[in-house]
Amino acid sequence: MEAEAKKKKRSVLKREKRDARKEAAKVGPSVAKLKNVPTSPRKMRLVADLIRGERVNKALNILKYEPKVGALKLEKLLLSAISSWEAKNQDVKLEEADLYVKEIWVDGGRILKRLRPAPQGRAHRIRKRSNHVTLVVASLKDGSDSKITTEEKETKE
Repeated sequence: MEAEAKKKKRSVLKREKRDARKEAAKVGPSVAKLKNVPTSPRKMRLVADLIRGERVNKALNILKYEPKVGALKLEKLLLSAISSWEAKNQDVKLEEADLYVKEIWVDGGRILKRLRPAPQGRAHRIRKRSNHVTLVVASLKDGSDSKITTEEKETKE
């Protein structure tokens, strides 16, 4: 009887792992994704690098006054990540949470290929690029980040 209790079916183990992942995703950092943005990944990475590791309020101010093309889309994405973090952590106030941009990365999306007429009957290929952006927002109060807290300690000293 003990052998039956110890040995579980593979499907039951899979279900338990899946449920554990779902429970772990309910707390902690919040992830927001933006897909098929019609700008090149290179241009979007320039804007993403500006807010990586910054606190949320400072990042919003940077994006608000940044004239580059992708800044407006990233501002909306950051606001979306903040609101999803609020939905996960309803018991914590946003002002006390001390949110920051933990991770942000830009991947290439699909490429639309077009042909443009060229001299002497030739054609040049035009590649219209797009990108996918993933943004992770976390709280400094969690203690999961050592980089920013060590920088703050150095500035206080």
